[in-house]
Amino acid sequence: MTFWIIVGVMTLAVAGLMAIPLLRTPDVQADNPDVAIYRAQLAEIDRDLERGLLDPAEADRSRTEIARRLLAASKMDQGMLRSDSRQGLVAISVLAVVAAVTFATYLQLGAPGYGDVPLQARLAASEQMRANRPAQAFLEQLAPPPPAVTLPEDYRAAIDRLREIAPTRPDDLEAWSRLAFHEVELRNYAGAARAQDQVVSILGDAAGPADLTRLLDLRVVAAGGLVSPEAEQVIRAILALDDTNLAARYYLGLLYDQTDRPDLAYRLWRDLAENGNPASFHAASARQMIEDAAFRAGIDYTLPALRGPSAEDIAAAQDMSPEDRQAMIGGMVEGLADRLANDGGTATDWARLIAAYGVLGDTDNARAIWVEAADVFGANAEAMAILTPAARDAGLLE
Repeated sequence: MTFWIIVGVMTLAVAGLMAIPLLRTPDVQADNPDVAIYRAQLAEIDRDLERGLLDPAEADRSRTEIARRLLAASKMDQGMLRSDSRQGLVAISVLAVVAAVTFATYLQLGAPGYGDVPLQARLAASEQMRANRPAQAFLEQLAPPPPAVTLPEDYRAAIDRLREIAPTRPDDLEAWSRLAFHEVELRNYAGAARAQDQVVSILGDAAGPADLTRLLDLRVVAAGGLVSPEAEQVIRAILALDDTNLAARYYLGLLYDQTDRPDLAYRLWRDLAENGNPASFHAASARQMIEDAAFRAGIDYTLPALRGPSAEDIAAAQDMSPEDRQAMIGGMVEGLADRLANDGGTATDWARLIAAYGVLGDTDNARAIWVEAADVFGANAEAMAILTPAARDAGLLE
């Protein structure tokens, strides 16, 4: 409240100082030279008449003419006075409007009580925030506990046994991969991240973007959605292998968003939000957050709506010849293949693509997609349960 009182008093004081000169009544008689000249001429006629230098009839005519001019000059001065008065009222009205617009704008865009933060100070604060982020282990301790999951006791006992065995086999890729998978099933994301970290260490230079992306996902989830310095290291490693990797770009944008650089987050998220697969976690998350990041960055941005086939497209497809319909289906299949190759997708998406190639009779492409999907989802039993029937229907399995 103190802030608004001070601002109001200052605004009224400035408006008053500006209005005082406009409200003064001008001294017309003192400042108008025409009035003074005409009066002097009248006095001169009287003096000439007294000295006999001027005929009375001519003096009357001259006096009448000068009096007429004096009256006209006086009327002009009164009009100017009224005009000055109206200008003063207009000026006061303008000051009132300016004050009202200023207050309304500040209420919309300002932050009462918030100190001035220059750009360089904000950039420096952001860098300091990034440099002083807590470590992964500390963030895992602060993260809220995941929801409980109900699993058979014998399954939990088997995982406990795997936890004991895996550390005794530091180079056993299968053991650590299985441990990472099952820790996720138990919602132990911190343990899953440590197991996946060991998987990446075992793979060494053979670790690909998919392996690193899984590690990155697990570290961020285990940290309660925050991007730790250790997670940032994985981001940099992925981008060094593939600078277009959408998961790494999403998490890098998330890091910037969490450290008061929404402008950089917006730049990284825009292509992902507009062109990424909306069914993927990273694209969907970018779509949810990009408008808020743009607003905080001072950017006027509205996320385009998701587009799909229109009713006219569907009606047109029904009227196509078999050859044209087959060509359209082939185009859709190619679009799905490009999307999965660039953005990734769920096991259901991969299964759809395998099945589509099987329907088209393109066994070679169906087999190539099946091999790639099995490599990506091989450790996920649920995903393989979706993919295997699709491969069987496409004639790839007995």
